[in-house]
Amino acid sequence: MQFDVVIVGAGHGGAQVAIMLRTQKFEGSIAIIGDEPELPYERPPLSKEYFAGEKEFERIQLRPAKYWNEREVTMLLGKRVVAVDPAAHSVTTDGGETIGYGKLVWATGGAPRMLPVPGCDLPGVQGVRTRADADAMKAASETADQIVVIGGGYIGLEAAAVLRKAGKKVVLLEALDRVLARVAGTELSRFYEREHREHGVDLRLGVSVEAIEGESYVTGVRLADREVIPADLVIVGIGIVPAVEPLIAAGAEGENGVLVDALCKTSLPDIYAIGDCAAHENHFADGIVIRLESVQNANDQANTVAKGIVGDEAPYHAIPWFWSNQYDLKLQTAGLSTGHDQTVVRGDIASRSFSIVYLKDARVIAIDCVNATKDYVQGRMIVTAGLRVTAEKLADTETPLKALLSD
Repeated sequence: MQFDVVIVGAGHGGAQVAIMLRTQKFEGSIAIIGDEPELPYERPPLSKEYFAGEKEFERIQLRPAKYWNEREVTMLLGKRVVAVDPAAHSVTTDGGETIGYGKLVWATGGAPRMLPVPGCDLPGVQGVRTRADADAMKAASETADQIVVIGGGYIGLEAAAVLRKAGKKVVLLEALDRVLARVAGTELSRFYEREHREHGVDLRLGVSVEAIEGESYVTGVRLADREVIPADLVIVGIGIVPAVEPLIAAGAEGENGVLVDALCKTSLPDIYAIGDCAAHENHFADGIVIRLESVQNANDQANTVAKGIVGDEAPYHAIPWFWSNQYDLKLQTAGLSTGHDQTVVRGDIASRSFSIVYLKDARVIAIDCVNATKDYVQGRMIVTAGLRVTAEKLADTETPLKALLSD
């Protein structure tokens, strides 16, 4: 088989490359290789609405089968690429097939990072990355009495919220001294800790897991202090390992992911990488090389690649944004708060509708908004502008954030 563009990865980024190529009137042949049997679908609902049973799978599919057929996008599903030959411009699948490409787009995301402890591979220990993962969690949670969630990031907190709403006993374990420690400031962390505890989650911070116990199925989680927490199901949400081994083996530069330039090109000819697995210099992180695990990043990088393939090259430059739904709380984030030296609370945290603005050298670098959509929309504008403004003005809820741009 030979295609003008081969996209490895059938997630948000991979699907968006194909969509944008056809939107840009690209007439060449396109194939998407995905290791799951499903057509491309949304990932965020897996730990939210889909897990909770609020959305059927068809509602989280990015496009129906008819869409891909009409646009002549060949779907090669249930296949994993295990090798890349840059010289021959071909990839090899786990089934031994060789597929040639003109341009290759690597959009594989990553696999759930599992705990490096005994028992981590027991049945009933579940990561959250695919539809199959979510289906397994849903099935196991229906009969589980007590569930242990390991990891206090977005995935872990969202799963805990869904399970508590379903009436399950939930113990959430976080190794650091606060939840969301890698992505938010202390004020937001403490707010979500209180919320989860008030909803009945047994939230424990600064704890270390020594082993997962059980023989044919998980029965508990043993901590470093030797306490064993009974568990009928263990959900692990501690990040991902970028799926880039074949690219690195083929000679692509990269360590934590594969390194790409401003056009999302790897160091290998005619090979791009996007999304969770792509490490890039990010303007909103002061030029530091980072990976962004978000739908926004995957889609925006996909658009950069598609336009580049059709000859409309323009560097990737998009403000990072994220969201999380927990209980009746909608968190919306713009920018990257890493490295901030000051925070400003806008509104009353106790009201459960407020914003936290992050500054570095008096410049706004990020904003977290809880049930405060207007602040989020306007906050994106001041983050994009890198606005320099006083804490007093930011804290004044009588002044719309967009008005600060004209001060």
